[in-house]
Amino acid sequence: MDERIRRHSVEYWAAVKPHATAIIDGENTVSWETLNARADALADSLAERGLGADDIIVTRCRIRHEWAVVAAAAAKLGCRLLGLNWRLTLHECQFILRDSGAKAIFFDDEDPEPLSSALRESGLSIAVTLDTQAPGVIDYAGLLTRTAPGRFSLGHAPLIIYTSGTTSLPKGVLPRVVPPAEADQLGAYHAELAASRDLVAGDVVMITMPFHHASGPWQVRSNMDLGNTLVFVRRFEPEQALADIQRWRVTSWAGVPTMFKRLSALPSEVLNSYDVSSIRILYVGGAPTPSTLKDWIIDYFGQRLQEGYGSTELGMVAILPADMQRQKPLSAGRVLDTVDVSVRDPSGHELPPDAPGRIWFRSPGMLSGYINHPPLGPDVMDDRGFFRSGDCGYLDSERYLYITDREVDMVISGGVNIYPAEIEAAILRHPAIQDVAVIGVPDEEFGERLLAFCELAPETTATEPEIITHTRNLVASYKVPKHVEFVDELPRNSVGKLLKRVLRDPYWNNAERNI
Repeated sequence: MDERIRRHSVEYWAAVKPHATAIIDGENTVSWETLNARADALADSLAERGLGADDIIVTRCRIRHEWAVVAAAAAKLGCRLLGLNWRLTLHECQFILRDSGAKAIFFDDEDPEPLSSALRESGLSIAVTLDTQAPGVIDYAGLLTRTAPGRFSLGHAPLIIYTSGTTSLPKGVLPRVVPPAEADQLGAYHAELAASRDLVAGDVVMITMPFHHASGPWQVRSNMDLGNTLVFVRRFEPEQALADIQRWRVTSWAGVPTMFKRLSALPSEVLNSYDVSSIRILYVGGAPTPSTLKDWIIDYFGQRLQEGYGSTELGMVAILPADMQRQKPLSAGRVLDTVDVSVRDPSGHELPPDAPGRIWFRSPGMLSGYINHPPLGPDVMDDRGFFRSGDCGYLDSERYLYITDREVDMVISGGVNIYPAEIEAAILRHPAIQDVAVIGVPDEEFGERLLAFCELAPETTATEPEIITHTRNLVASYKVPKHVEFVDELPRNSVGKLLKRVLRDPYWNNAERNI
């Protein structure tokens, strides 16, 4: 084997087991040899067009095998990879593309013309469509026709994820560059995470987490390192997921609670008609999982369920293993030994076990900052390197973490983080609205749904459908409130601070969690 090949890389598996299946994508299968050859060809084509080390390549696509080819090509070129949510509006996409300074984008819009027109104002030098062709856009298949010399990656392409902030503008999270003196710490963190997540060679892994979140790429990369076969699911449909598990003998799957909720809603005769005995381990995350849903998952699949807690900024910091799901059903997980955690009161004093407060973490896998933003201030990153998570809760004496509330007003719906400030700004652009508050309220399927409270300006009128339509024209569809309530006056304190708790409490008082 060529000594330049990094162990457990795409090049490695292409040499060790060239004809074994790397990815299953619908009825298409891609071998390790084919995956590597396509990545070499794509890297060569992109290099010819001027892409090189540290340039940013954007992917805006569903869960499909081409993403893995682009990711491997980026690694071979030393480029960075940015996942862009395919549901964002053109305005939102343009901002992220300009802010990041991206050089290339790969996208799979069914109608590429609107996006391709918007891209011309975004400073990109390369735009590639994975499916439908459009003027001024390069056809993906045409970039793979050449036979290219082998290229060798030094590691995975650094991943950039844009996470919405508490303002209306999203922020690009920069991964921390670990100095050589701390390399052992990072290695220990990854080793503990792999062991805690029970990653093993030989798994068949179903991928349903999107590539614009950290979880999807992490699932792909960690399992490709082991040479495992990946089953890509472009669109999650509950019964089809069971069919895929049975057909491909899937052993490992990670999903958000909404996916499992949809499974649980299937008729019993449908659930009982599929063989899911191949499942070795399940992961759920992205939002709190109700204990009743955990019970259903365990009853149907067996004691296979793990739960993870983390964020784009922190990486994974806590795991609730399968054997603790029913012993500590409300815990977010046990904090990893390689992660430091500090629960503090509002004055910054550390609190003892079981005392609730603001949760800070220090993790080898956390961020260094945000793209085009000043260094993190002490209210976000303290002088000891602890990052303020924005969550409130407590630790028990065994380091199990319990999340009780959020410092900010973020809503998690279907595993997607939604920040009300952006939606409120959009609603306020309606001429009849003088004040607005958007909150998350309990929803059996999605965990939370959006509800907007609106104050009308004097001598104006508006209807719920009118406000919903107005908002849909300004933000992505999943950020549009499901309902609008009109109120005479929103609750505020003596200094004008909006009291969202007053709005939320009637909906959450009887809920299992406050988030």
